[in-house]
Amino acid sequence: MPNSPRILFLCLSVIVSLPPCVVGYHTRWSLQATKLHTRRSPIQLAVKAIGGGDTRDEEGFDFYSRDLQKQITLESTEYPVIDDDVGSKAKRWMKIPFQWIGRRLSKPPKPGKLILLRCGQSEWNANGTFTGWADPDLTQQGIQECQHAARLLLAEGYEPDLVYTSRLKRSIKSAAYVLSELGTLFLPLQKSWRLNERCYGALTGLSKKETAKAMGASVVQAWRNSLKARPPPHSKEDPYYPGNDRRYADLRDDQIPLSESLLDTMKRTIPLWEYKIKRDIANGNNVLVVGHGNTLRGLLKVIDDVSDVEIQEVNLPRGIPVVYSFDKNLRPQPAGKKMSQLNTNAIFLEKPGLLQEALKQQDKWREMVPGLDEDQIRPQVARDQTLVDALQQLRAEQRAEIAITGVDDMSTQSPLGYERWDDDPSEFEDWDEFSGDEFEDRLSPFLSWTPASVSPVSENKRPALKESDPVVVFIRHGRTAHNNLGLFTGWEDPPLAPDGIEDAKRAGRILKQHGFQFDVLYTSWLARAIETGLYVLDELDCPWIPVIKSWRLNERNYGALTGKSKAMIANEYGEEQLKRWRRGFKIRPPPVSSYSLNYPGNDFRRIKYVKDLRVSWTETINRSIEQRKFQLHRKFPKTESLHDCMKRSIPFYTERITKEAIHRGKRVLITSHENALRGILMHLCGIPEEAMNQLHIPNGVPLVYNLKANCITLLEDNESDTQISIEDFGPAAKYLFRPCELDDEFFEESTVERTEASQQVVKNPVSDAPPRINIEEDMEIIVSRDTDSSTTPPMDGTSFSELSP
Repeated sequence: MPNSPRILFLCLSVIVSLPPCVVGYHTRWSLQATKLHTRRSPIQLAVKAIGGGDTRDEEGFDFYSRDLQKQITLESTEYPVIDDDVGSKAKRWMKIPFQWIGRRLSKPPKPGKLILLRCGQSEWNANGTFTGWADPDLTQQGIQECQHAARLLLAEGYEPDLVYTSRLKRSIKSAAYVLSELGTLFLPLQKSWRLNERCYGALTGLSKKETAKAMGASVVQAWRNSLKARPPPHSKEDPYYPGNDRRYADLRDDQIPLSESLLDTMKRTIPLWEYKIKRDIANGNNVLVVGHGNTLRGLLKVIDDVSDVEIQEVNLPRGIPVVYSFDKNLRPQPAGKKMSQLNTNAIFLEKPGLLQEALKQQDKWREMVPGLDEDQIRPQVARDQTLVDALQQLRAEQRAEIAITGVDDMSTQSPLGYERWDDDPSEFEDWDEFSGDEFEDRLSPFLSWTPASVSPVSENKRPALKESDPVVVFIRHGRTAHNNLGLFTGWEDPPLAPDGIEDAKRAGRILKQHGFQFDVLYTSWLARAIETGLYVLDELDCPWIPVIKSWRLNERNYGALTGKSKAMIANEYGEEQLKRWRRGFKIRPPPVSSYSLNYPGNDFRRIKYVKDLRVSWTETINRSIEQRKFQLHRKFPKTESLHDCMKRSIPFYTERITKEAIHRGKRVLITSHENALRGILMHLCGIPEEAMNQLHIPNGVPLVYNLKANCITLLEDNESDTQISIEDFGPAAKYLFRPCELDDEFFEESTVERTEASQQVVKNPVSDAPPRINIEEDMEIIVSRDTDSSTTPPMDGTSFSELSP
């Protein structure tokens, strides 16, 4: 083949001549970070910088460094925090050469910034207790410190791209308050034990003042401030010993400290800095690290090469972010004339002490003026009257009119009277039109069996979840102001309303009553779903588990209908068109414009994290012409039918959640939106398309999916008189709550239980009649179907054991 060399040369020329973005690269300039010190290991240099000495030879240090790098990689990739391409392996392999060429042809990005923030005040900080790895909550002052820090970042224009926290509640919740104030709860967040506070050993939980009196102030000060002095160690029977906490079940015994010096604390942060945070910064990301005083001092010591003596003078106040800028070699740039602290190049965004004085002044005002609200203390800022504000005011006025006149004529005047369901009257489907015989006739081909109640077995004969059984719990987010006002929300991002927060907390309390624990939380990119998950985890006291956020669990995109009410849509498009949209399974609403704020592709804070959508060449060309430079743009949805929404949520469950967590025996919590959850439940329960629009999922109600029995069950709220029944799920609930599949193991267990019970009766007879054992009759009772569909049996209260995350 004489032309083969020429053809190969032409192909390579075409590939090389393509613009870097066209070849589909994602710049990863971690190579630059790892080549900064080619002669010696980064870990070796960092440990030497903080005074660790040379206790290992060169070969030993290289091996030690490779082992730490492997540990950090495993810690950060167990649950990928950014969606990757979901294509086939062959497709991904084909992209590798193009990505490699793209990296070689493109310029390295400008290094990002490092933002360090000490977590807010905890309850133990307030009362002067040694905290360490114990897990007290934030105080109200601690929450205010975090919100103040977020406002400082907003004022200076700093926008984080990635977030790191410790595994302690006060660090995780501090980050959540900061991100909520910034409006960026969707950001990827990684929780690492390497950022935990210093372990104070046997001092944990003791009063600092009382300990100083008992042992001497000089001894306690030496433990607190000396670089290498360790407090007395924990005993393994100590309730505060970290090895007894399941959040650290993935650590080796030698990684769980009994006690730590400042030097020990600083040394364990180095691998995270060298192999993760530094590389993220080299890739152009702004990294926010919300940690604790001693771990952040360790990072400062390594970055600025601060001496052992000088580091003891460095202090990081709460509520004030500290920002580092770097040159192309990742060396910290001097702060110049900006506010800094001696011996460091970090920039302090506010003078230390101002915030504390302001908070003290607020407390004085509250004492002087009883009942003074925080909102009254803050300067009142005028804002525009939005649609939500207007509708809320209208609803308040109409309720006042009803209270005065006793006449309710709102149902003919406004959409506020349309209440198919109390929490979300904004769906397309119509409750009344599909709840009668017409609905049954339309679905007659699918009704080949008599619908069962929630569970076909009695309470003591239900297939109970064992400690080793994986479980998936679905929760629809709590209510928002849009839900309460009957507005189509879609991909808009309102936070939870006060009653929505209570929805989420109630769901967490119900799960806690029944002994549920989880290993991972999956949620959408939208604040209402993320907040719901965080409130649930807070009630369960496990905010440290991984939280994976994906756009594929977002609500259905309502296109041009987003933000409008039913009455507004009927007036604009007509009642008949509205009915078609409401009843159609594959009918899409009008698409949103590419220039609209409701178009997801215009949310520049989020789109850079999407890597699993194909490129939209039309949008790419148009935006490149507009910006006068190449702008790669992906094909974000401009509108979606219910079917479109399910086409992204079902594969995410089957390809990502199932393989990543369920097949590994993890206990999974999913907080998402009604239409995204409908798709997953349709897949699991075999709900026909014709019935999908008639399945309603109430806000904040845990749905427990037993993978072993392949059925959905509800949980009773033992603290409330108000219980959810299957009627709250709409006419299609008969498909959702189908009979559980009872396997041979269940029948064997039932037989054993029956035999043991009969033997007990023989030992302690209550009458002269002999014990009667009839397994056939007992099985008939088990498989019999309860005709009372309003009864919702409780979930079995079997406690879950502690499995490693």
